[in-house]
Amino acid sequence: MRAMFDLNVLLDVLQLRQPWVRASGELCARAVRGELEGVVAPHALTTLFYVLDRHADRATAEKDVDWLLRSFALAPAECSVFLRARALQLPDFEDAVVAAAAEAARCDVILTRNLPDFAGSPVPAVAPEEFLASRT
Repeated sequence: MRAMFDLNVLLDVLQLRQPWVRASGELCARAVRGELEGVVAPHALTTLFYVLDRHADRATAEKDVDWLLRSFALAPAECSVFLRARALQLPDFEDAVVAAAAEAARCDVILTRNLPDFAGSPVPAVAPEEFLASRT
């Protein structure tokens, strides 16, 4: 199973956001153990770095981005992915880029807590808790 991890799921784990850290953390753990192939959109890394640098510190941001680079695959970021995102016409362009990147990376699912914005995505979006409940 190949899963695109949306930024909100990653931030749940890296910022210990309650009550979501438990389910999101379990999914990240499964990716690290190789039970699930975790994929991240490249633009999520820059946003993640910015958020962590601003709300924690630079050392934390660097450590967490390095962990993601070691533990997750990166989806393609060619121009074709962004053109596909524009064609999807999802409500939020950033979410459309995640959906197009998930499609290009041949992901089976997008793990996100932002389900409404992925309506119409070519790759189905699933909440972490729902994904875990269907695979235990």
